[in-house]
Amino acid sequence: MQKSLSFLAYIIPFTVVLFLTQNYLINSVFNQIPFFYSTWSIYLFHVLITIGSYLFLLFVNKTFPDNTGFAFMGFSLVKMMAAVVFLLPLLQSEVKSQIPDVAAFFIPYFLYLFFETFFAIRLINKH
Repeated sequence: MQKSLSFLAYIIPFTVVLFLTQNYLINSVFNQIPFFYSTWSIYLFHVLITIGSYLFLLFVNKTFPDNTGFAFMGFSLVKMMAAVVFLLPLLQSEVKSQIPDVAAFFIPYFLYLFFETFFAIRLINKH
């Protein structure tokens, strides 16, 4: 329980800062570009999948501590497939340039992946 609260104490400010930064950039600098996905939907996806991933890692670490790294790699694969499913409507749409939407999704994706990797390594090293 303590580890999940510690994770939430870091992910919430991380998310708020990233969301406000991206929302500001999209609404002020890139305001001429129509985006397929709203910033809210992108961050809701990232936050839910990252928290779900870390809770799964905590469960695996508690029950099968030697398999935590494998669980992280496996859930990373699931996370990538979920990202493709999330982006599928964009990829099938008639939007002329999908590059801004893909960048608006994958920049936070990799930042959350780095964040999640940092906490997974800490979890694995404590064992």
